[in-house]
Amino acid sequence: MVRKAEAQEAGKPGRAAIMPPARDPSIAVAEEYELARRKGTAEALELFIARHGDDPLAQKARADLKRLSR
Repeated sequence: MVRKAEAQEAGKPGRAAIMPPARDPSIAVAEEYELARRKGTAEALELFIARHGDDPLAQKARADLKRLSR
């Protein structure tokens, strides 16, 4: 019964759905920080800090924001 449900989910009879591996959250946060840094606006950095305030990269974003406001 489980096989039948998997096959229906995959949309192909007789084949199970294949899920990609979970993405490493730290890589996703690092990419988001790089995007905010490249954008170079206070709004982008503030949004990153709001979303990831406990992440170590938030400290870098705060420093970037401070430099930007000078």
